[in-house]
Amino acid sequence: MINGSSDTESAFLELKRFQSAPRNQWPGVTDEDWSDYRWQLRNNIRTLAQLEKHLTLSPEEKQGVLLTETKLAMAITPYYLSLIDPADAHDPIRRQIIPRIEETHEDEMDMDDPCGEDSHMPVSGLVHRYPDRVLFLVTDRCASYCRYCTRSRVVSGAGDQHLETDFDRAIQYIREHTEIRDVLLSGGDPLLLSDDKLDYILGELRSIPHVEFLRIGSRIPIFLPQRITPELCSILRKYHPLWMSIHTNHPRELTIESREAIGRLVDAGIPLGNQSVLLRGVNDDVTVMKALVQKLLMARVRPYYIYQCDLIKGSAHLRTSVRKGLEIMENLRGHTTGYAVPMYVIDAPGGGGKVPIMPDYIIDHDSERIMIRNFEGKIFEYPEPEGEGINIGEPEYDLDWQRDRKW
Repeated sequence: MINGSSDTESAFLELKRFQSAPRNQWPGVTDEDWSDYRWQLRNNIRTLAQLEKHLTLSPEEKQGVLLTETKLAMAITPYYLSLIDPADAHDPIRRQIIPRIEETHEDEMDMDDPCGEDSHMPVSGLVHRYPDRVLFLVTDRCASYCRYCTRSRVVSGAGDQHLETDFDRAIQYIREHTEIRDVLLSGGDPLLLSDDKLDYILGELRSIPHVEFLRIGSRIPIFLPQRITPELCSILRKYHPLWMSIHTNHPRELTIESREAIGRLVDAGIPLGNQSVLLRGVNDDVTVMKALVQKLLMARVRPYYIYQCDLIKGSAHLRTSVRKGLEIMENLRGHTTGYAVPMYVIDAPGGGGKVPIMPDYIIDHDSERIMIRNFEGKIFEYPEPEGEGINIGEPEYDLDWQRDRKW
């Protein structure tokens, strides 16, 4: 629980502070260069030699870096690398981005394509799994590569499978399928495309009458906030209604620089939601997650999803239990503002789509009433209109355990 010792409260408040990314590991770099996303991309950390200039690696990390070209490449922007505390071997930023030899250890439940995207791809690069919306994979490159990436089979160009999006056929498919009203641009990271390419794709989609809603999924505001330029925002604001989901896992990722980049997007009229992935040693902690969701609201971002980590091959060391996720949700709902409470979901393995996972608030439900509990564990009864209730049988819950459970 958050309401614990003064040390816990102090740590919580520290996590909520907005700070600038430190630049002490890049002496001599001018403000102009550091603020230029092109400089950041040119100086991306991609090799063991480059990384060892900044961090002392463990044997597990060194072996992981040497094997990255066989599955998912390593790339870390200088900006994002600067968020790592080099003295902390268990730093939560480090765990997300530095390869480890554990990525070669495969659990029997691991999958190449845990979300079943390849089997729902009528056109190369276009996933049509839900009735009224499609996922448009517009690039296979990211500013930095998350080590738990659900598309590691195609992202970065290091694996055996490659993304070969047919843009003309994909856009034509959307034109011909009038049930499609929502298009999500993802990849890779769409905001790595040039302004002109992004302008073209959004313009083509916006010209389709039945496409009501455009979305972009991006981690650029976190990995490379310098890319969110006024020029980019001017392009994006032409295509409303346009929404964006960003990807933030830890409060320390929300720096002054990322908050300013997010502010430029919001001021351009783009509503922002956040998607977090529940990760062992990163955010599987109530204090950390509560600080994250509250800090997101202060940055004008609505916490949207917490994902249970997909069963992607090589991610078992980062996955945590669903029980831990439910514990976190128990300590958010009712303990902080509702706007700060995301939906906890599992993307059902094999292509079943997102399934919301919630703590058990319904104690019993029959034809006469529903019995519910609140965040404090107190039990309440709400009557059903005569003849309209459901009878789901005898209660399946230990009420005393429900009232007092500490997980």
